[in-house]
Amino acid sequence: MHLFYTPDINANTYTLSEEESSHCTKVLRLKQGDRVNLIDGVGGLYTAEIAETTKRAVHLNVIHKQSEFGKRNHYLHIAIAPTKNIDRLEWFLEKATEIGVDEITPIICDRSERKIVKEDRLEKIITSAVKQSLTAYHPKINATIGLKDFIKQSEADDKLIAHCINEEDRKAISETIKPHQKYLVLIGPEGDFTPKEIELALQSEFKPVTLGNTRLRTETAGLAACFEVNFLNRINEQRTKNKD
Repeated sequence: MHLFYTPDINANTYTLSEEESSHCTKVLRLKQGDRVNLIDGVGGLYTAEIAETTKRAVHLNVIHKQSEFGKRNHYLHIAIAPTKNIDRLEWFLEKATEIGVDEITPIICDRSERKIVKEDRLEKIITSAVKQSLTAYHPKINATIGLKDFIKQSEADDKLIAHCINEEDRKAISETIKPHQKYLVLIGPEGDFTPKEIELALQSEFKPVTLGNTRLRTETAGLAACFEVNFLNRINEQRTKNKD
C-alpha cells in the first residue's frame, strides 16, 4: 500500500499537499475509493481512503489509526561529522533511518573537511527513507554545531565516543551499554578526533568504544554503531521474552 508522510495530521480527514496530491493521482494513478497509508512521524500509522480528488488536492478519510507502530525500547542519537563528499553522509542518513535511529546531529570537529551542510536537504533524505521503510517514527535532524558546544549540552544515559586512539582504553559497545537506555554516540571525521577532543569528551563522561579491528569511513562507522546498538537491544528484548 502506498505511504505518505503527514506530520500535521490531527483529525479524521486530511488533505495531501499539492505536491503529494500530484504524485498520488498523476504518478501513482490512485483514485477515489483507493486506500493509502499515512505516517505522522511520531509513531502514528494511519489507513485512509481517498474521498475526493481535484486538480490540486487529494482529500482523505482516516478509517484506522495505530499508535506507537514499530516503537523501539530505546533511543539512539548519533552525532556525526559531515563527510567531505556529501553523498556519503546522505547514504548514512538513509541507511540509519532504515535500521533505526531517533536523532542525528552534524558536528564540526577540528579535522572536519566539510563545515556547512543543508539541513533541509538532509531532512528530505530522511523523509524519503522513512516512507520507503514504512517507519512511523521520523528521525530528528538537528542544526550543525561545533563539537565542543555539543559536548557541553549533551545528555544521555550512555554517552559513547568511537575513536581510533589508545586501543587498550576502548571497549566494544556490547561491553559498555545497558539495555533500554537513551544512547548518544559521537562519530568523528576522516582523520578521527584530535586527542584534545577525545579528552574533552572523556571529561564529560563519554566512554571510549571501538567499532572493530579495521579503520572505518565516517559513514560506515556511524552505520556500524547504529546497527550494533539496535541489535544488542533486540537481542536483550528477545531474551526477556523467552524468560517470560
